[in-house]
Amino acid sequence: MTTCASFISEFWQDQLVSTRRQGLFLVLVGFIGSFGFIRLSTRLMRSPRVSWWPGSVVSDSGVHLHHLVFGIVLMMAAGTLGFWFFDSGWWLEVCALVFGIGAGLTLDEFALFVHLEDVYWAREGRSSIDAGVLAVAGMMLVLLGIQPVEFTTGNAAEVIVSTVLLLSHLGIVLICLAKQRLIHGVVGFFISPLAIYGAIRLGKPGSAWARRFYGERNPRKQARAERRFRPDRRTERLKERFRDAVGGTTTEIYEAKLAQRAEASAKVRERAERIGR
Repeated sequence: MTTCASFISEFWQDQLVSTRRQGLFLVLVGFIGSFGFIRLSTRLMRSPRVSWWPGSVVSDSGVHLHHLVFGIVLMMAAGTLGFWFFDSGWWLEVCALVFGIGAGLTLDEFALFVHLEDVYWAREGRSSIDAGVLAVAGMMLVLLGIQPVEFTTGNAAEVIVSTVLLLSHLGIVLICLAKQRLIHGVVGFFISPLAIYGAIRLGKPGSAWARRFYGERNPRKQARAERRFRPDRRTERLKERFRDAVGGTTTEIYEAKLAQRAEASAKVRERAERIGR
C-alpha cells in the first residue's frame, strides 16, 4: 500500500505538477469516469433485471431532463470558477475535475444536440460513443505533449514558415474530416503522417467529400467507396462490437434479445410443466 501511494505521489509531482499538466489530467479522469458511469447507468435503467436502479429525471409536467443539462451546468460552473481560482492551487484542480465530469455527461449525448432529437438508443446515437472515444484520444495526446507543428516565434521568416505549415496541416485534417475519416483527422491533428494518409485515401460514400466529388461526378469512385466501406466489412463489425461493449446495443437489437429470452423462458416453463404432469 505504501509503495502504491509513493508511486502515485511521484507520478503526480514528477510527471504532472512539474509540467503543469495536472489540470488536463484531472479533466481526462473526470471525463472518463463520468462518461463510463452514465453509460453504465443508462444501460442499467433499461434492463428489466435491475428494476431498483433509479430512472431518468422527469419533471412533474413530464419534461425529461437529459444528463447533458447537468453536464453543461457543471462545465459552466467549473469554467467560471476556474478563472477565479486560476492561481489558487488545489481549487483549480477541483474545477478541472468537475469540468471533466460535466464534459463527459455532455458528450455522452452528442447525438442529441446534433440530430436535435432523442436518438440515444438508435443507430444515430452511436456517434456519441465515437465522439467520446475521439475526445479521450485527443486529450491523451495533448497530455503526452504531442504537437503537430513546432511553432517558432523567432524571426519573421521562421514565423511565416511555421504559420504556413500549421495552416497546411489544418487543411489536411479538414480533408480527413470531410471524408468522414474521423480517427485519421483527430489523431492525425497531432500525428501528421496519419492525417496525410487519411487525406489521400478514399472517402466514405456518405461523406461531404463524396457528395462533392463522387456521386454523379465520378460514379466509379462512388462505387469503389461503397464497396470499400460496406456495412458488413470486418473493421465495421469490430467497431460495432466495441460500441456494444461501451454503450450497449440499439433498441432494435436489445428488444429482439429480450424477445428471444422471453421465448426461451416460456419454452423452459412449458417443458417443466409437461414433465410435472
